[in-house]
Amino acid sequence: MELWQRLIRDSVHTVDQLVDKFGLDRRVAENLNEFFQVRINPYYLSLIRYPGDPIWLQCVPDEIELDDYDGEEDPLQEDAMSPVPNITHRYPDRALFLTTSQCGLYCRFCTRKRKVGDSGKISMKNLESAFQYLEKHTEIRDVILSGGDPLMLTDVMLEKILKRLRSIPHIEIIRLGTKMPCVLPQRITPKLTEMIKKYHPIYVNTHFNHPWEVTPESIQACTMLADAGVPVGNQMVLMRGVNDDPAVVRELMQKLLRMRVRPYYIYMADETKGAKHFKTTIEKGLEIMENLRGWTSGLAVPHFVIDAPGGGGKIPLLPNYVLHHDKDKIVLRNFKNGVFVYENAKPKEEGETMKDRLNKSRQSKKSNVRTRTIVITPQSQNEEPEVIEVEKQ
Repeated sequence: MELWQRLIRDSVHTVDQLVDKFGLDRRVAENLNEFFQVRINPYYLSLIRYPGDPIWLQCVPDEIELDDYDGEEDPLQEDAMSPVPNITHRYPDRALFLTTSQCGLYCRFCTRKRKVGDSGKISMKNLESAFQYLEKHTEIRDVILSGGDPLMLTDVMLEKILKRLRSIPHIEIIRLGTKMPCVLPQRITPKLTEMIKKYHPIYVNTHFNHPWEVTPESIQACTMLADAGVPVGNQMVLMRGVNDDPAVVRELMQKLLRMRVRPYYIYMADETKGAKHFKTTIEKGLEIMENLRGWTSGLAVPHFVIDAPGGGGKIPLLPNYVLHHDKDKIVLRNFKNGVFVYENAKPKEEGETMKDRLNKSRQSKKSNVRTRTIVITPQSQNEEPEVIEVEKQ
């Protein structure tokens, strides 16, 4: 048995352990465990610094989950977009492939808690029908292995899946959606990375939510993946009490880059059963993005998205940097709220040559030589600037 498997075996997972370690009332602990089972491995448990801290909130069950018992079980409508068991096909050229129901840690905000931990819901018996679907649908060029967590599979089983996928000519990219580098970095071993290298291009999307999760162990795990030629991206979920602070998010993004993990997405929390208490305002997410763009490297600025309820897919959100836009110009503000004007190109007319366009441009400059654009900066971000044309002196 490998170290990571022993850590899984020694996880907190019973009602008695919840009562003893976290002081939960037994009746509450029983109800919570029935609602969504518990698994907190010893490594991740060791990251908790005090009750109610950002690590605790992500993994220790709370009675407040039961207040949202009637929430959405499948907010992203994955099951409705599942043509065969274990496959969700939402986007034109890529598909989600669920390979196991097990995870190294059961996150309390899990969007797939209706299935995770239940081998009857994500069964390896259905892998063949999933492979056949992928073989048949030649438009699919990108497959994301998820679950559960595909790195809960043994190296042997994972390699069987990778090898089968690599036998399908139209599948170009394989992604592993895994939280193991964050919650159980001992799973990333030399043996695993050597095996993965045989099936490139392999990408990893992992899931760090707080700077405290960046530890010597997780740094080593991400380094091993990067050294094996695996690009690693991070998907963070914005959660109240965990990371709804611009300074915390900036620190996390910068730490990720230092261990060669590219910030990829920041998600608004899904409207998932039992997780309503994690939701923040959309304005908080936009504020965080405002405090990243321009204030730190562009490499540290992920996409901020809502995975739309009802299966609409990921929709990006941005702070409003466009203050005015017409056919002649666009007026923009930068991260310091400075205002700038960028002139628009004239649309090309039918039959027009590059020489014609240059002559028109020269004539336009001559005719407008006595005018210039003045932008009056607004007093607040909610006001649009005043854009006026004045004659040059």
